[in-house]
Amino acid sequence: MKKISVCLLFALMVTTLTPEAGAQQIVEREGFEKKLARVEFPEKIHDFGVVPEQEGPVQHTFEFTNTGEVPVKILAVQASCGCTTPDWTKEEVAPGEKGIVVAEYNPMNRPGVFNKSLTVTTSADPNVVILTIKGTVKPRPRTAEDDFPAALGNLRVKYRGFNMGKVTTEAPVTKVFEVYNQGEEPLVFKEEFTAPEHIKVSFRPKEIAPKGRGEVMLTYDVKARNELGWVSDNLELFTNEAEPHNKKVFSVMATIEEYFPPMTEEEIVQAPRLQLDKTVHEFGKVNEGKLVETTFQITNTGKQPLNIRKTKANCGCTVSAPEKDTLAPGESSNIKVTFDTKGRRGNQYKTVTIFSNDPLAPTQTVTLKGEVVE
Repeated sequence: MKKISVCLLFALMVTTLTPEAGAQQIVEREGFEKKLARVEFPEKIHDFGVVPEQEGPVQHTFEFTNTGEVPVKILAVQASCGCTTPDWTKEEVAPGEKGIVVAEYNPMNRPGVFNKSLTVTTSADPNVVILTIKGTVKPRPRTAEDDFPAALGNLRVKYRGFNMGKVTTEAPVTKVFEVYNQGEEPLVFKEEFTAPEHIKVSFRPKEIAPKGRGEVMLTYDVKARNELGWVSDNLELFTNEAEPHNKKVFSVMATIEEYFPPMTEEEIVQAPRLQLDKTVHEFGKVNEGKLVETTFQITNTGKQPLNIRKTKANCGCTVSAPEKDTLAPGESSNIKVTFDTKGRRGNQYKTVTIFSNDPLAPTQTVTLKGEVVE
C-alpha cells in the first residue's frame, strides 16, 4: 500500500505541473536558450522589363539582411532552368549584416516573355525563399547569316540541299529557293549545271549584287523520275568564283506519291483496298550478325484488282519482297521482310513502305523493332 501511495503522489505531482513550468525546468536544467535565425529579402521579384537579345546576359542582385540573433548561411540556390545562372554569398552572415543572391539571365535565342525562379535554401527559419526574375526578350535583328546559315564560297543558302517536299505524279513541280551573295563582288551563275534529266534549273537574277539576294528555281518532273517514296539526286551549280569555290554541290530531295484524281463515292466503293494483318513485328533480342525474317499478310478487301507498285525499306540492311504484285478482290498474299543485323547494335527500328493503287491509302508502312546484342 505504501508503494502504491508513493506512485500516485508522484503521478499527481507530474500532472499538476503546467507546461510552462515543465519547459522552464528543462530550460533551467539543460541551460538551453533558443535564439532566432531569420533572413529578410526586401525584394523577392525583379522585372527586367524589355531585354534586347543581342546585348547578352542581364544580372540582378537580391540583397538580404540577417535579422536574427545567430549567424546564417545560404546552403544552396537552385535555378528553374539552365538559362539562369545564380551566385550568392558563400560565407556565414552575422546578425545585422547583409548578403546577396545574384541572378543572371541569358536571353540568347530566347525571344519573348520569361518568368524564372530561384529556390534559396538557408540555415534560417523558414529555410526556403523563392526569388523571381521576369521580363521580355526583344529579338535581335536578323542577319544574312541567320537567314542563310550554310556557306558555299560567297553563296549562302538555308540548307546544303534543296527539298522539294511532298510531290505527286500529277505534273512537274517548280519550287523557288532564296540565296544570298555574301561577297564584295557580283556573283554570277553560269548557264551550265549538272543534274539528272528530270531536274531543270533557272536563276533570278543570274547576277546577284554584293550583299544581295537572289533565287534558284528548280523544276522537278516527277513522272520522269519514275520512283515512289523518298528520293535524292545530286545537283552541281557553277559560278564566276575562282576554283574550287566556283562549283556548288547540292542534294535535291523529294517524297514522291502517286496521284489519284478525285473519286465519287461509287468509285471509292469499287476501288481496291489494301489491308494488313499487322503493322509491327517485334523480334525481341537477337545476336548481332543474324538475319531476322518475318512476313506481313496483305489482303485486297476492295472490288477491283490491287496492284503492289513497290516496297521500299528505310535502309539497305532491310530487304522486302512481295510474293505477288497483283491481288484479285478478296485475295491475300505475303510480303517477306528480312533484316540483316550485321554491324548493328542496340535498339533497332526499321520500316518498309508499301506503295499500291489503293486510292485511300496508297502508302502504308510496316515496322520491325527489337534489340541487337553481342
